[in-house]
Amino acid sequence: MTLFADLLSTVFERRHRRGQSAMADDSRSLNQLAEALVGSASETSGLALAEEILARFDGMSDDDKVVFFRFIATAMNIDPEAVRSTLEEYERAPSKVSYRAFAAAAEPKRQELIRRMNRLPGATQALVRMRADLLRLGGKDPELAALDLDFRHLFASWFNRGFLVLRPISWESPAHILEKIIAYEAVHAIESWEDLRRRLEPSDRRCFAFFHPTMPDEPLIFVEVALTKGTPGSIQGLLAQDRAPLPAQDADTAVFYSISNCQAGLASISFGNSLIKQVAADLAAELDGLQTFVTLSPIPGLTKWLFQQQIDWSPEHADRIKSLAAHYLIHAKSRGDLPFDPVARFHLGNGAIIHAVHADADTSEKGRVQSAGTMVNYLYDLATVSQNHEDFATTRNVVATTEVQTLAAAVHGEAPQER
Repeated sequence: MTLFADLLSTVFERRHRRGQSAMADDSRSLNQLAEALVGSASETSGLALAEEILARFDGMSDDDKVVFFRFIATAMNIDPEAVRSTLEEYERAPSKVSYRAFAAAAEPKRQELIRRMNRLPGATQALVRMRADLLRLGGKDPELAALDLDFRHLFASWFNRGFLVLRPISWESPAHILEKIIAYEAVHAIESWEDLRRRLEPSDRRCFAFFHPTMPDEPLIFVEVALTKGTPGSIQGLLAQDRAPLPAQDADTAVFYSISNCQAGLASISFGNSLIKQVAADLAAELDGLQTFVTLSPIPGLTKWLFQQQIDWSPEHADRIKSLAAHYLIHAKSRGDLPFDPVARFHLGNGAIIHAVHADADTSEKGRVQSAGTMVNYLYDLATVSQNHEDFATTRNVVATTEVQTLAAAVHGEAPQER
């Protein structure tokens, strides 16, 4: 970690030892405590209220948590009449006073509740866990969905790139961090400590994670990188136990082969875009020989789409699977004319292009089930990635190499283009 990151983490890190709550004997309900916190004018009493609310919430059953979520979603909602009247007044006579009145009416009290709970040292992580419970328990309830939008609105500010600290993860990192890398790996499971060691210790392996200063022991997202000569087309080959490590200075390609989000409560808060670009820039500065930055990515929606379209296919026919995969990545669309495949949406939205498609690239059971073993390289050209990002955001145009376009064209008349 750089000196600046050390200083930033030290400045922002807030340790708080929770002992017996000062309000342990308070007979008020959790709903009443929440109302009291929003109305509190005292910092000391506000912190005590926040601590009691979070402590009680942690010990509640799922049913009781849903009741609490429904309370703050409804009792602390906006007043539509107040919003209308203050907006009319602002339109009639725009001023600092009328705008302040409208802004206050348009913001639900539950946002202020969440902010005030976050004033308690150590509360940010508790609130991330609270949102994870909301996502898990809320389902498609529209009232609870609105509450989640408030969490997302606040988290987008609290976890913006300016507050995040990029740390390299190595075999020398603290054991409690390494344990979390094993636990949070979501793409290619880490089977053992020795497996983790093979991903971190050799000279041609790297791992980087974003941390937030208020959660210094909890990675938010991490990426695993392999340094190679040429672009790989097999994850089993990339992670083979008996492979010979490559001297880092001999590598010409950096391969992002696994990106894992770690915190369920930060779903839809995007870090991956910044992470990949920052890591690519740092590696390019460290190793002059690196010329290519690609992923080796799964295609998790492929077989699902093939079944939906009732397209005949067999994993034994590698050329046909490659063509179907290329067609799927370029032409299969979901709502908003975005790619059907979630990983494609992510990388294309970050400004990458579809570089190559590989059959028999993931022979694991998971790889066979989700994509008939097919994988894809997305290319991050640092010179064009920003323009690609802008173009995709405005046109939804999927950019692919000539090779991939040719593969896709082989089945163009057979597979329908979804819209």
